Amino acid sequence: MLDYHAIPSPCYVLELAKLQHNLALLERAQKEAGIKIVLALKGFAFWRAFEWVRTSLHGCCASGVHEALLAYEEFGSRESTKEICVFSPAFKPSDIAQILPIATHIIFNSFAQYHAYKNLVLEKNQKLHKLGLSPIKIGLRVNPLFSRVRPLIYNPCAPHSRLGITPKAFKEGLERYGLEGVSGLHFHTHCEQDAPALQETLEHVSAHFGDTLAQMQWLNIGGGQHISKEGYALNVLVQAMQGLRQAFPNLQEIFCEPGEAVGWQAGFLLSSVLDIVENQAQIAILDVSITNHMPDCLEMPYQPEIFKVASDGSIAEGKPTGEFSYFLGGVSCLAGDFIGPYCFETPLAVGDRIVFKDMLHYSIVKNNTFNGIALPALGLLAHDKFSLLKSFDYTHYKERN
Repeated sequence: MLDYHAIPSPCYVLELAKLQHNLALLERAQKEAGIKIVLALKGFAFWRAFEWVRTSLHGCCASGVHEALLAYEEFGSRESTKEICVFSPAFKPSDIAQILPIATHIIFNSFAQYHAYKNLVLEKNQKLHKLGLSPIKIGLRVNPLFSRVRPLIYNPCAPHSRLGITPKAFKEGLERYGLEGVSGLHFHTHCEQDAPALQETLEHVSAHFGDTLAQMQWLNIGGGQHISKEGYALNVLVQAMQGLRQAFPNLQEIFCEPGEAVGWQAGFLLSSVLDIVENQAQIAILDVSITNHMPDCLEMPYQPEIFKVASDGSIAEGKPTGEFSYFLGGVSCLAGDFIGPYCFETPLAVGDRIVFKDMLHYSIVKNNTFNGIALPALGLLAHDKFSLLKSFDYTHYKERN
């Protein structure tokens, strides 16, 4: 049995068996739906686990230079047959200069950006051709004006969205700039959703961009498909991809880019109770912070599932109701740094471990050093044995300021 008190606190812990379970589901989806799944680094950038991820997935999608470099260094180079698909709402010239040597796909968010950098990509492709290497594929991100994502902060098709080319802007850009070198389209309209939402979206994509899609060699359907969640309608995904290929037989490749589905329920954040104070309620102060270490809980927002581990090793789930109720407070100076409330069947004590479930995706990539609070350590749980992978100290705070 795992000794939670032997793990340094605080610590993000990757559970290898659960990650491998997710990867097996994603492998099955790739095979049955005939798609290439690439890891969205914006959701899961735990590169110390890539030795397992790269054996299952076809590459990574990056949201800019640094993610692209991480994909190149830790997942596989362009020459290794791994895909490195790079998208950004807007690129700088210096971004393109760094991306050209490593990307397999560059996806532009507007016709103006495409026009600004098209010739650089085409010139690079001429050099790659002389070397007998595959060219960089140029894509355009489109906005089909349809998404069921809530809340709006996560909806790429919300009013005034800056993400993707709208049908009107696409028609105007097509007339002005053409499609020289463009071989694919990309859309991303989902977040923690099932395959029926994708089916609906494809109808809008076809209606608005079908004429262009009929000329394309590849399509990236984005992420947000909760493929590793229990009950996901894989059969609907398979049907949707079959229908897509029937409607557009020219498509040679279809990409899907989940991040959360890779790290879904694959690890936890361990913390400790430092003190218990009272102010109209019992308040347990932990060595973690929702604003520092769980910002996705604030943005989404959601309250994570937890359990406590007492000094004697006994475990008790945190529940909405129970005899002993506590607000769990963070260690930052933010007055609203609360994670809770939670109830337990037994009282909390200083030194108890509080384990926040499902904290490997998005939490780590969004955490910060506000107040100079140290980042949690990184660990691996494999075959019931814990290994410390990385710890952080003062220098990590100083070098970020």
